[in-house]
Amino acid sequence: MDRTQGQTEQHEQPTGGSAPAAPTAAATPAAAGPARVVSLTAGEFALTVNPVDGSEIEPLRPGTEPARPAKRDAAARAARAAAARPPVLPGPAVPARPLLEREEERERLVRLLGRGRSVRLTGPSGSGRSALLDAVADRCAGLAPDGVVRLSGYGHQQPGELLHALYATVYEAERQRPGRAELLARVREIGAVVLLDDLEMGGPALDELMRATPECAYLLAATPDTRAPSDDSHIEEVFLAGLGKADCLELLEAGVGRPLTDEETAWAGDLRFASEGLPLRFVQAAALLRQRDELNHSDEDDEEEEPGVFEERPRDAVHVPLPTLAEGAAPAELLASRVSESARAALRIACALGGELPHHAHLPALVGDTHADTAVAELLACGLLTPVGTRYRLASGVARQLEEVGYGDTASEEARTAARHYAWWTGHASVVPARVAAEADAVLAALAGADVVAAVLLARTAAPAFAASLHWEAWERVLRSGAEAARKAGEVAEQAYFHHELGVLALCEERLDRARAELETSIGLRGALADKRGTVAGRRALALVVDRETAGAAVSPPLRLEAPAAPAAAPEAVTVATPAAPAPKTPPGPKAAVPAASEAPTAKVAPVAPGARVAPVVPVSAEAVTRMTPVVPVTARSETPTTLSEVFEDAFPLDPKPAPPAAPRPATAPAPAARGRRRLVLLAGAGALTVVALGTVVSLALSSSDTAPPAQEPAVSATPAVTESATTAVNSGNDPAPEPPVSAPPAETPEPGQSAAPTPGRSPARTPSRRPSPTPPKSPPATSVSQPPTTSAEPSPTPTETAAPSPTATTQTGTGTAVPPATDR
Repeated sequence: MDRTQGQTEQHEQPTGGSAPAAPTAAATPAAAGPARVVSLTAGEFALTVNPVDGSEIEPLRPGTEPARPAKRDAAARAARAAAARPPVLPGPAVPARPLLEREEERERLVRLLGRGRSVRLTGPSGSGRSALLDAVADRCAGLAPDGVVRLSGYGHQQPGELLHALYATVYEAERQRPGRAELLARVREIGAVVLLDDLEMGGPALDELMRATPECAYLLAATPDTRAPSDDSHIEEVFLAGLGKADCLELLEAGVGRPLTDEETAWAGDLRFASEGLPLRFVQAAALLRQRDELNHSDEDDEEEEPGVFEERPRDAVHVPLPTLAEGAAPAELLASRVSESARAALRIACALGGELPHHAHLPALVGDTHADTAVAELLACGLLTPVGTRYRLASGVARQLEEVGYGDTASEEARTAARHYAWWTGHASVVPARVAAEADAVLAALAGADVVAAVLLARTAAPAFAASLHWEAWERVLRSGAEAARKAGEVAEQAYFHHELGVLALCEERLDRARAELETSIGLRGALADKRGTVAGRRALALVVDRETAGAAVSPPLRLEAPAAPAAAPEAVTVATPAAPAPKTPPGPKAAVPAASEAPTAKVAPVAPGARVAPVVPVSAEAVTRMTPVVPVTARSETPTTLSEVFEDAFPLDPKPAPPAAPRPATAPAPAARGRRRLVLLAGAGALTVVALGTVVSLALSSSDTAPPAQEPAVSATPAVTESATTAVNSGNDPAPEPPVSAPPAETPEPGQSAAPTPGRSPARTPSRRPSPTPPKSPPATSVSQPPTTSAEPSPTPTETAAPSPTATTQTGTGTAVPPATDR
C-alpha cells in the first residue's frame, strides 16, 4: 500500500505475529510466513487462531490463568478516545460547524447525567445528534471515576458486543475475551458516562444492557423509528427538534463564508419550511451555494484574470441560478454532478457497499487514481458523508437519491472489485488485525455483494483477522457468509474450515448444541477429503464439547444411595447388595413344599430415617448382585413388603379390584407360596382342556362309524365312560360303588406298570379306543341280566353284549355315556 496516503510507519508494522521475540523477522512479508498465528484467552479456554488448518482450542493449563485486568488511567483513556475518533483526512481541513440553538438541551443532558440518570436523545437523521454528543462529552469529563466512554451502536441488535466493547475500553486486557460470567462481573464495577451513538436496540435488549452496568449513566442517541425502552427502565426522554429560522440562516452563512443575498435568504426560508430545520439540509445547501459561486465566478480577482489556455472552464461566464426547492430538499444528485471524478467514483463504491465508504487509504487502489484519497474530504464538506464511529458512510437519504440517477447500476462490478482488493489486503502480513476490525463494515458489505469465488477468498483471509482482533460478531458473520459461498462454489475444503471455525466460536461462547453440530459437519467433510490434521483438530474440539456437556448436565441417578436431608412423608427404600445365591431346587410333584420367605434370597428393604446414613453391606461371596426396589411404593400398604414377589404384586396386581388391607402377620410366619398355587392352577386348567379335547375326538369317532345303530332303540357303548374332569371315576360321585355280580369272573391281577382303576385326582394311564362290535338288529326283552364292563389289565378289553336298559336309567355326562350297574334278580 502507498505510504504517501497518510499512513504512519506504526500502522504498517504487524503486532499480532506468533514470534514476538524476533520483531525484525516479522517486519518483512517473506520472513513473516504465510500465516499469522495469534494466541488468545477466551474464557476458560486457550485459543490459537491458525489460518491454515483452523483454530485450535484447549482448556487453560493450571497456573496460566490471566490475572485480573486493571483499569486504564486518565492518560490511557484519553489516548484511546483519540484513536476512536474518525481519522484526519488528507487535503484542506474541513471547517468546524457551530453548534447552534442547543445550549438548553446540552445543559439539561449534563444535569441529568451528573445525577446518574440515563437519557435517550431522540432525533431524526441529520438533526445533529452526534455534534451534541461531542459537546456533552467535553462537559462530563470529570463526572465519573472511569471518565467518558464513546461507543457506536450501529449494527448492534444485542447487548453482548457492546458490553465487550465497554470492557475493552475501560480495562487493559490485551488478547483476552472474558466469558459471560466474568464479563458481567467486570462491567458491573465500571462507573462511567457512556455516550452511545446510533442506537438500534430497545426493549428487553436495552434493559439487559442497563442491568449489566448499574454504575453507568447512559446517553443514548437514537432515531424515532428505533424501538422504545420498556416502561420500567426509568430512562429520561429528550427530543431533538429542528433549528429556528435565524439559526438556519446563521449556519448557512457560516458554510458559504459570506453574507446571504435577499434572494438567498428567501430561498433559505422556504428550505427551512420544507426540511423542518434539519441542520444536515443546510450543510448541503451551503455546499450548493459554494458550487454556484465557483461556477458564476463571483470572485473579483478571478474576473480580472485572463482565462488560461489549459483551464477547463469556458471563457464566457455562465450564470447559474439558485437551486429549486426540490433540489434543495434532495440535493445529492446536484452535489454529485459538481464534484470531481474521483469523488463520483467513491460514491459509486459506497452505493455498491450499502452506503459504507472504505477508508481513504483504499480509494487510490479502488478508484485507480493516486489522489483519490482527497475525495473523502470533498464529499464530507458537501454533506454527503457522515461520521459513524471511526469511519464514514453516506448520509441519510443520499444512497437512495444516488441510486435513482444510476449510481447503483455498476454495483455488482464495484462489489467484486472491492472484495478482491480486501482479500489481498486482509491477507497481507503487514496489516494488523486491529486495522481489519476497523474496516469490518466495508469488508462485510463487499463480501455480501461479491461473487462466490471472490467471497470464499475474502472470507478465508478476513476470518482469522477478525478472530484475532476480538471482533467476534464480524467473525461469525464472515464465517457464515463464507460457508454459504463455499457450498455454492463446491469448495469442500473451505467449507470444512468455515464449519470448524463456527464450532470453535460457539464453544467459546458456551453454545454447546451449535458447537457440536458445526464440528460434526466439519469432521465429516474433512474425513471425506482425508484431511488428517484437520480431522484431529476437529475431534479435539468436539471432545471439549462432550466434556462441557457432561460437566454441565444435571446428575439425576435412578436410585438414592443416601437418604435426603429434608424429612419425607413416607420412608424411602434403599438399595442393598446381597449375595447371588443359587435358588433351591424344588422336588417334583404338585405337593412340593415352597420355601419360606426367610429362607429365600430376597432383597432386604428397610425404612431409613431421614438424615441417617446407610452402612455398606459386605458381600458374602465374591459375586454379588444389586436388587433394585422402587423408592416410592406404588400402592399404599400397611406394612413393608418382605419378598420380591410381594413387591411385584404391589406394582402389577393380579386382581383389578382393590384388595382389603391385610392383617399384620407375625415375623416368623412363612410367606404364602403364590408361585406354587399359580402353577397348580395352570396345570389343572391344562389337564381339563386336554380331557375335553380327547372326549371330542372320541365322540367324532363314534358318530362316524360304518354301521348305524337302530333308530328305535338307544345304542349301548362297550367302552368305559369318559367324563369332563380327570379326577372323577366312571360312576358319578353320588352313586354307590358297583357290586360285582355273582357270575362275574374274578378280576385278574394287574401287571406292573398298569392301573386297575383310575385314581381320583390322577389321569388314567391309557384310554381304550377300540371300536365296539355291532349290535344285533333285535334284542330280546329286558329279562336277561346285563353285566357292567369290568376294568381289566389288558390293553384292549373285550366288549360284552348287554341288553339295552330303559331310557330313564341312562345318564349322559358330556360326550360320554354312563351305564349304571344292573341289579341281581
